[in-house]
Formats: sequence, C-alpha cells, structure tokens
Amino acid sequence: MKIAIASGKGGTGKTTVAVNLALALEDVQLFDCDVEEPNCNLFLGFELEPVEEVTCLVPEINPDRCTLCGNCADFCKYNALAALPKKILSFPALCHGCGGCSLVCPAGAIEEKPRPIGMIEKASSETLLKFLQGTLNIGEAMATPVIRTLQRHIDESRPAIIDSPPGTACPVLAVLGCADYCVLVTESTPFGFHDFLLALEATRVLKVPAGVVLNRDGLGDSRVEEFCKAEGIPILLRIPNDRMIASLYSEGIPFVKEMPEWKEKFEDMFETIKVLACKSTGV
Repeated sequence: MKIAIASGKGGTGKTTVAVNLALALEDVQLFDCDVEEPNCNLFLGFELEPVEEVTCLVPEINPDRCTLCGNCADFCKYNALAALPKKILSFPALCHGCGGCSLVCPAGAIEEKPRPIGMIEKASSETLLKFLQGTLNIGEAMATPVIRTLQRHIDESRPAIIDSPPGTACPVLAVLGCADYCVLVTESTPFGFHDFLLALEATRVLKVPAGVVLNRDGLGDSRVEEFCKAEGIPILLRIPNDRMIASLYSEGIPFVKEMPEWKEKFEDMFETIKVLACKSTGV
C-alpha cells in the first residue's frame, strides 16, 4: 500500500506527518519525493549513500548529417530545439527526453545522450524504517524524472509513505498517480482552505481516495472541517497548535519520539486508511 502525503501549498506540515507516521509504524518505507527540497532526513538524521544517478536523454545533433529541415524544432512542444537558417540550436535544460525529435529527423542526424539531472540516495544504516530520497540538481527544471526513478525503488510487499512536493503541478501528479491513498495535510485558514481545494480536485481527477489531516488545529476557523463534513471527506487526524510540538519541530525532533501518546494516534490513522482504501477499491 502506497500512501501519498500531499497538500496544495508548502508549509502545511506534509513532512511532519510523513516522518511521524513512518516512525510510529517503524517497519515501513519512507520516500521523500519533494526532490527540489527534500527535508525528511533533517528529522531522521540518517547517513545517506548514493543509489543511482538520474539522467535525461537529450538530443545531440550531427551537423554533417543535418539538412536543416526544421522537423525536430517543429515537433518539440517544449522549445528545447530552435531552427535557425544555418543551425539547429539545442537547449538541454528544456528537454523532456521524449525522443520525438530523433524519430521525425529524416536524415538520422540526432543521437540521444544522457544528461545528469539528479541523484537517488538511501539510508546507509540497517533499520526497520527504509528511507530513500531524490535530489534534483541545482538549476534543473524537471523534477518528475527524478520522482519516477525514485518510485521504482518502492518495495511492493511493504507499506510505503511518500512525502510529496507541494502544489498541484506535474511532480505532485507523478506521486498521486502511483498512490493507493492520499493524505491531504492542511490548516483551517483562508490560504490553507483555498489550496486544499486545489489538491482535493487533483485527487478526484486521478481517482485517488483522500482523507484530511488538520495541522495546527485551533489556529484558524472551521471552514475545512465544515467542508469535509458536507462532502463526506474523512478527517483522519487533528494535530493541535501545540507549543511543545512546535518547539520539537524547531529542534528537528519528530514529536512521536518525545510524546509517545501520538504513536498510537498515528497507528490508528494508518488502520483507518487501510479500511478506507479497501472500501474505495471494493476489496
């Protein structure tokens, strides 16, 4: 079972929920798919070792064979190629590695070569909790290939907790597309509610069942709770706007380690998710 921890905006507490849930369950996998800024390990403190380099195939044009027909540039919807009167310009950072340009080249002048864009790392120590993260190289624009490479390391025989990127763009959809259930972390504030609705719509489009964790509960108003009640969306957990939780967070300490009563609450949430996921699939 793969559980995505997502939200419509950054700073709502996705990593907090993902890390504390994984530590409460212990014998699970935790994947940090927020590859532009992975921060789960700030709270876990594992020594990391490289697993594999992530590459993207980009076109290399042989000027001796190129006829300057412009088919490749016309085909590319990402503007990674531009046809000039005497040369085809290539912009590797814009290339999505689809390979279409080489297919439409009548002269066979395009060869695809790998370009490094990120790295997959894992915890080097042997623990019950298996941890992996992806890191996008600085200056790169495409997070999705790194996320998809990271997802290939999921062991289907064990539960996987996936810390998603914020928002509702392609990287988030890549995570939701492989998830069995989505936990939407939000706070009951005007911004939190607005972006929660965007994330909820994404789960509905992809037909991924979703429940809600209310973080900093008591800070704002009741708009999220009222909406969830009206729409039949389960509220899986409420994390209060608690000074001790905030203090532990500021020191990089997952609060399940210092507040043992929360271990049982996260375990109960996991059991609830399993039931809800089974109901959604008719199992």
